[in-house]
Amino acid sequence: MILDSTHTNKEHKHMINDLVGKPYSFMESWKMGGVGSKRMIIGQVSPNLEKYLNDVSDINYANIELRSGGIILYINKGLKNFTWIIPYYQLVLYKTNGASIHAQGKFVHFKNTKTFKENKSFFKKLLDAKVKYDEQYDFQYI
Repeated sequence: MILDSTHTNKEHKHMINDLVGKPYSFMESWKMGGVGSKRMIIGQVSPNLEKYLNDVSDINYANIELRSGGIILYINKGLKNFTWIIPYYQLVLYKTNGASIHAQGKFVHFKNTKTFKENKSFFKKLLDAKVKYDEQYDFQYI
């Protein structure tokens, strides 16, 4: 689900909390070593996400926030902000010359630049959180 988060909206806040959980408290965030990524350069997006990117040849940036039940991907388009809410059970990550986040029939690919490399520890935290979330459900693989 993608929301226009340029202006605060109480309904959006409740919806986000229901889908991916409440934000971590300051102490929880501090113990985890932070719950947000540094901004990363978007290299490519799925066709259904192109309307959320800059039309001109500006660089598109995004950053990610961890929540207990998923992630929130913030995309900046000029003066507008868009929020893509992704529960962990829908999240798929690929490491291909950068990183790709896939969910809900959409994807965002981040370029393998200096800003991406600075987020290496963040992606490790993200994978650990997804594994921890998936472990609470006892899947039987045949």
